[in-house]
Amino acid sequence: MIVGFTGERQSQMLSRSNGGPLAAIAKVLRVMSILAMATGASGCVEPDDDEAGLDLGRIHILIPGGAGGGWDTTARAVGEGLRQSGLVTGVSYENRSGGGGGVAIAHLIETGERQKNTIMVGSAALVVRSLNGLLPQGIGDLVPVASVVSDYGALVVRGDSPYRSYHAFVEAAAARPGSTMVAGGSVRGGMDHLVVQQIMLASGQNPDTLTYVAYDAGGQAMTSLLSGETQALSTGVSEVVAAHTQGQVTILAITAPRRLAELPDVPTFRELGVDALFANWRGFFGPPQMTLDDRDRIASLITDLVGRPEWEVQRSRLALTNHLRFGEDFVTFLETNRAQMMQIVSAARGPGVEVRE
Repeated sequence: MIVGFTGERQSQMLSRSNGGPLAAIAKVLRVMSILAMATGASGCVEPDDDEAGLDLGRIHILIPGGAGGGWDTTARAVGEGLRQSGLVTGVSYENRSGGGGGVAIAHLIETGERQKNTIMVGSAALVVRSLNGLLPQGIGDLVPVASVVSDYGALVVRGDSPYRSYHAFVEAAAARPGSTMVAGGSVRGGMDHLVVQQIMLASGQNPDTLTYVAYDAGGQAMTSLLSGETQALSTGVSEVVAAHTQGQVTILAITAPRRLAELPDVPTFRELGVDALFANWRGFFGPPQMTLDDRDRIASLITDLVGRPEWEVQRSRLALTNHLRFGEDFVTFLETNRAQMMQIVSAARGPGVEVRE
């Protein structure tokens, strides 16, 4: 969702000044488009490796959010691909949510010495949270291993929603400002919030027309949509592909530059005349104690995986786009991405949102 946001304190997005902050809006949309084009887009006991070195036969993946979110689905897709391809013999997972990813980061830093086989999934969302001052520690305190995929943003309604198109949805929302609730799996100022703000701005609409409701990860956000608590969902494509295919939800449009092969019936916002282009990279990080040799060995595993049919099954199932970067190339990418995200955060200031966690 390539870019990313979340946290506990109120984050501010684009201000609602008289006539609208046109310069800030233009800046956000321009930078987001550049970023997107650059991409092409349950608890488990942790291992105790005090006495052993890195064992590539088994990998433990730390997930900084709850079940059903983008971090969770990406981590499990990569883990399952590694296992099915025979590159590892075992993969374990640990969902450790809280603090917009801060709890998991702190845990990995504090226990890194005994977690030599552990990697944590992350994304641009963590970059933005750090820039917003929402994380005391960030991915800059970890060892970058590799980015794997990018995920486009999606605006989603229930399968039985009266809104059968994006334009019908936004027109109805504009007729009753503030009454349309949009769920997201990241906290205020987060990735899902930013995406729906960008979409509204690109449509020439006031973002305050919609009320953003934040949940802890995509699973809870999806539940709120299906229960009728909210009327729409801002999320990553990978989190709603299955529900869309089954008819539970309808993806109104996506922030990709062109339609995805896995979702040929879903239009892009650009097709609809809305210049909203956005992608969120996801990758993996090791504890600060990880050596460069161990980093490169795990990165080699991931690189090997991406070229295998077992990975293609996982990737296409979630409609993800490959975004493989590793080693110093990934480090350089992160530095560039941070600078780009800083421009977005600097331009994004304004109203708060309702939060439910």
